[in-house]
Amino acid sequence: MSKILFVMTGADHWTLADGTLHPTGFWAEEAVAPYEAFRAAGHTIVVATPGGVVPTVDKGSLAAEVNGGQENADRIAGVLDAADELRHPIRLEDVDLDDYAAVFYPGGHGPMEDLAVNADSGRLLTSALESGKPLGVVCHAPAALLAATGADGVNTFAGYRVAAFTNAEETQAGFADRAKWLLQDRLTEAGVQVQAGEPWAPNVVVDRNLVTGQNPASSAPLAVELLKALG
Repeated sequence: MSKILFVMTGADHWTLADGTLHPTGFWAEEAVAPYEAFRAAGHTIVVATPGGVVPTVDKGSLAAEVNGGQENADRIAGVLDAADELRHPIRLEDVDLDDYAAVFYPGGHGPMEDLAVNADSGRLLTSALESGKPLGVVCHAPAALLAATGADGVNTFAGYRVAAFTNAEETQAGFADRAKWLLQDRLTEAGVQVQAGEPWAPNVVVDRNLVTGQNPASSAPLAVELLKALG
């Protein structure tokens, strides 16, 4: 079986419009659901973060109310605790795409802070797209697409159809009027075609080798599509 690269945020906060640092990181379900699916299919997972820092889980993503109850919340926390890959990330700057069969970016508000402006991630995304390898990006992680621009300044993903966390969802989550910018707006401005589904319902969009999901509920079905693409 092959190796799948998880590119994860190294941020533990998200800077809001008023300068407040909102504690965040990656969203648990968005890492755990694909992690379990890929491991069950026999694949090896390697985690990469900017600078090789150990990624921080958004504590809010471990709450019972966002995981369908305490039992599942405890199960997800247990998977994270046992996932040794998360405690030994490699440096994003050192990634060799040739080593991996697929690339996956889980979300959370963390990518809005660091991956959205990370040139190394932007170059990796461009290379992954051009390689034809399956590339999966979910929820807020499409913020990372904003850093993928060519020498001409045009976004690498311009013209691609994607699913990403929507303005409606950010509003319902209580952050739309506190954020410096909204993901759906920025992607649209970059020429990326955001295909918005119903808030909080699974929505996965496949465009060529790019597989994107709108929200946490989309992470498991996104993993299914990535595995299909891997054959």
